[in-house]
Amino acid sequence: MLQSLSIRNVVLIDKLDIDFNSGLSVMTGETGAGKSILLDSLGLILGARAETGLIRSGAEKLSVSAEFDLPGKGSPLAALLAENDLDVEDSLQIKRSLDRSGKGKIFVNDQPVSARLLKEIGANLVEVHGQFDNQGLLNPANHRDILDAFGNYPDVLNAVRQAWEDYKKIRKEREETESAMAEAQSDEDNLRHWLKELEQADIQDGEAEVLAQKRQELMNAEKIIENLSCAYKSLTQGSDVSGALRKAQSAIDKANSHVDGRYDEIMNMLEQALIDCNEALSQIEEASQNLNADDNQLDNIESRLFLLKDLARKHRCNVDELCQMREEFKTRLDKIEYGGENLENLRREEQQKRLAYINAANRLSTVRREAAKKLDALIMQELPPLKMEKARFETFVEPGGENSWGASGSDSVAFTVATNPNSPQGPLNKIASGGELSRFMLALKVNLAATGNVSTMVFDEIDAGIGGATAQAVGERLARLAQQVQILVVTHSPQVASRGKHHFKVEKRTVENITTTSVRELETAEVSEEIARMLAGETITDAARAAAKELLKK
Repeated sequence: MLQSLSIRNVVLIDKLDIDFNSGLSVMTGETGAGKSILLDSLGLILGARAETGLIRSGAEKLSVSAEFDLPGKGSPLAALLAENDLDVEDSLQIKRSLDRSGKGKIFVNDQPVSARLLKEIGANLVEVHGQFDNQGLLNPANHRDILDAFGNYPDVLNAVRQAWEDYKKIRKEREETESAMAEAQSDEDNLRHWLKELEQADIQDGEAEVLAQKRQELMNAEKIIENLSCAYKSLTQGSDVSGALRKAQSAIDKANSHVDGRYDEIMNMLEQALIDCNEALSQIEEASQNLNADDNQLDNIESRLFLLKDLARKHRCNVDELCQMREEFKTRLDKIEYGGENLENLRREEQQKRLAYINAANRLSTVRREAAKKLDALIMQELPPLKMEKARFETFVEPGGENSWGASGSDSVAFTVATNPNSPQGPLNKIASGGELSRFMLALKVNLAATGNVSTMVFDEIDAGIGGATAQAVGERLARLAQQVQILVVTHSPQVASRGKHHFKVEKRTVENITTTSVRELETAEVSEEIARMLAGETITDAARAAAKELLKK
């Protein structure tokens, strides 16, 4: 709900601060007093295009600010604010300025935002009828969502949404499986050849690394054998380490016999040292024999490494990835051999999910048509009092083809009107005249108010071209609508103005050749006088004052 509006240096307004309340607020004043300036200022807050021509003569910049109460956390507006990381609690402050150079600034709760985002926020705050003809109810793109909100069948909508997700998921899986099978089948001969080649190569995991190490050993075999020989001689000749250990063992054993086995630990250590020494000698001998075992071993290793590298180049991978490549070829061939059955299962499941979606979408179409009939009947009841008894309102629900399927079903929904008995139905915003359009909007809003997202609605001269009982009916419906949402009405009709809970008068004054527009909320006595002015014109008569009091009583 709009709480306040502050305007600085906009056209004829130099400084203006207005506080608003719930219910029906009316704005009246002489033609040209500046009512449109108020709507232009509000439009800036809601994301309308800012032009330097709006800056008051003699001022360097204009500024407009407004404060709104916010709906609950589950509202679309709350989701939009959270999505854009805007920190808000109970209220929303919007500030906008524009200087002569065309440079503008926009802040939402002191955080800078773009004009695009402000327009999205504004669409969730206020709905203006009479200026923004492509928003809200007049935009056919919104009609389906509006009808669904009016019909109130969330379980049916959720069933369609879930059925669509299930169908979309299985369809994607089937398409991917078909694509993989087609790709595999096109390479089947190559795959079999490549797999056979890799299986014949009998490649082992880590084989290349082992071969590289062995190759390095063989290439340095002469130096390695020389060093191994030196180590063997050091342990067996000259110092004869094994013999020395056995001799030390014998001596300790004799000493141990005199001390009741106190040196058993030393004996164990010498025994282990002798075992390790003999094991080292054995491994040195074996290592030397292995290096001398096969003069062709290096050639064999070189050939094997060449084969592995050649296969890796052929398959554009690393040597270490050849085993993985072999398993991949097996998997792809398995898809050809066993994929057909799996694909048939997927196709059957897809058909089941498709049928489930069609059934859910058809159910949604049925309840939509039922809701459309109910809405049409309610709107038609509203039209005769609004002096449109010959008009027809009809909601068309048309199921679309498969290319229009989606999470909200396949229906297209359109609100259409015919203003004369023999006229064809047509789009709401194409057929109705300005005055008729406002009254259609009013009839719709009276029945849709409980389902809308905005908490403030503005009607700009909804009473244009009407009077008497029709204007009285418009006022009654605005008052009824104002029980659910905040309503601001710019009006020239005394019948409409008399319904206002709050009455603002727009006045224009010229002092020393400087013209300014002001707005003030009227006291009770002033309201009666203003309505009398609207009834009588320039000269207010006693009869006009009596008529005004009578309107206010009603």
